[in-house]
Amino acid sequence: MAEAERVIGTPDVPDVDDETAASAEQSKGKPEQPPEQSKGKRKIAALFIVAVLAYLLDLGSKMLVVAKLEHHEPIEVIGDLLKFEAIRNPGAAFGVGEAFTVIFTIIAATVIVVIARLARKLYSLPWAIALGLLLGGALGNLTDRIFRSPGVFQGAVVDFIAPAHFAVFNLADSAIVCGGILIVLLSFRGLDPDGTVHKD
Repeated sequence: MAEAERVIGTPDVPDVDDETAASAEQSKGKPEQPPEQSKGKRKIAALFIVAVLAYLLDLGSKMLVVAKLEHHEPIEVIGDLLKFEAIRNPGAAFGVGEAFTVIFTIIAATVIVVIARLARKLYSLPWAIALGLLLGGALGNLTDRIFRSPGVFQGAVVDFIAPAHFAVFNLADSAIVCGGILIVLLSFRGLDPDGTVHKD
């Protein structure tokens, strides 16, 4: 019996140390990403997800308003307190500065560039949400200014949310305002975009 075992032999069982060494050898040349870099990429992804959602909601609502509400009577949502009324606004948010359409277009484009550059140092989820709202809102209104009449970079923004005794606005304006308020709150709390907290 012993002779048969010697002739047939037993299968080689790799030693645990050999497996560890082989695994380490295979992992060479595949450096792992630092935790900070991976965390930063997740926050950038969150920023762009929020921005895309805000942009698509704004774009879809404007397309619906132009198709169904423009040149029609306003729709009463809450009596006289809130109506949906299609209005073309050549100015900034809430109808401010109608004579400076081109300037507001340049400002919106600048905001988008600044946010894109700031995203490289982003490690805070609240900041990612705030900047995503700003980015989505700015892109929504910039799309109107580029593609709507009367011309490129002079287009009038579609507004339709009309509260009583207040200016008419759209979802892009709402996203910009909410993002701005969140940034102010984060600044008061001392939270920076890179995730650090400072106390004044």
